[in-house]
Amino acid sequence: MAGLMVAIAILEDLPIRDPDDVMPGYVQFPLIVLAAIALDILPRVAHRARLRATWRPSSLRGLLREVVGERWPASHWWFALNGLLAWYLCYATFRNVKSMAPFVNGREWDSTLAEIDRFLFAGHDPAAVLHAWFGTGLAAHLLSFVYVAWIALVPVSIAIALVWTRHTSAGAWFVTALAVDWVLGALLYLLVPTVGPIYSDAAMFEELPRTYVTTLQEGMWQDRVAVLADPRGADTLQTIAAFASLHVGIMVTICLVVRLVGLPRWVQASAWAFLALTVLSTVYLGWHFAADVVGGVALGAFAVWLAGIATGNREGWRVRLVRSEPAAAPLDPVGASDARPAVPE
Repeated sequence: MAGLMVAIAILEDLPIRDPDDVMPGYVQFPLIVLAAIALDILPRVAHRARLRATWRPSSLRGLLREVVGERWPASHWWFALNGLLAWYLCYATFRNVKSMAPFVNGREWDSTLAEIDRFLFAGHDPAAVLHAWFGTGLAAHLLSFVYVAWIALVPVSIAIALVWTRHTSAGAWFVTALAVDWVLGALLYLLVPTVGPIYSDAAMFEELPRTYVTTLQEGMWQDRVAVLADPRGADTLQTIAAFASLHVGIMVTICLVVRLVGLPRWVQASAWAFLALTVLSTVYLGWHFAADVVGGVALGAFAVWLAGIATGNREGWRVRLVRSEPAAAPLDPVGASDARPAVPE
């Protein structure tokens, strides 16, 4: 996809930018991973210091070396850093290709997708149906919170997959699946460009109260107008594209991966519940058509399958977790005692 980004930039005379305006992504994501590493190491050091009743600096340094040696051998450093670099490259490429989509394909498919939605909902707009069911007051604030929480979920899930798990085959599967989500999403943005109901039919959402999402939607539209008017002078990326819904696609990926790697039932149930809320929020708030949701489900499921094949988590053409190493390294959430019994991951 990086090659596609460079080709479009050359052919359309468009700039390639860092996707994050406030703090560069190449600074932001390493900081998140470093914070996750600190949370992985420091509580274990403190726990062992308490058990051994020693808080002298020299003893703490020894415990730090002990924990780092157990939790962070060279192989895991390589896994985490390589995974972070590969994922960030894919993410930055995705954001740039998404911004370039209106210059590559000027047609907008919103009216077509709106017709599909009304066909699926017996002549009604799905967003209007949700507004009638849930009202346009408290529900808007709650679903706005869900939408924003999703934004934080992705970097946190990456940190878990690269830092806290010791099943590297599971972590590689998940991170690769997210990368496939980005690649497929970018291709669909080029093939089926849309802006979403909030922009193509803004009147439908006028009764919704002002929330953080409202501010976000306004800011994204301003960025789009600026980029389309002067892509080099705008000094930002436009981030509006609706088909397929990557919010839904990535949540489907998360749900399927946590099921396939055998995480606890409460984790699986929480993931599926959050997926349902994500579907509601994206349609209710006007980010996506119902057709985008269907596309997102298919995209997320296919990404899990393709990533499973690519990372060797397979039996023939059927994906399943392959444990490439024994779970010998303990995964005690607060540290281990001198005996350090292994806890199932």
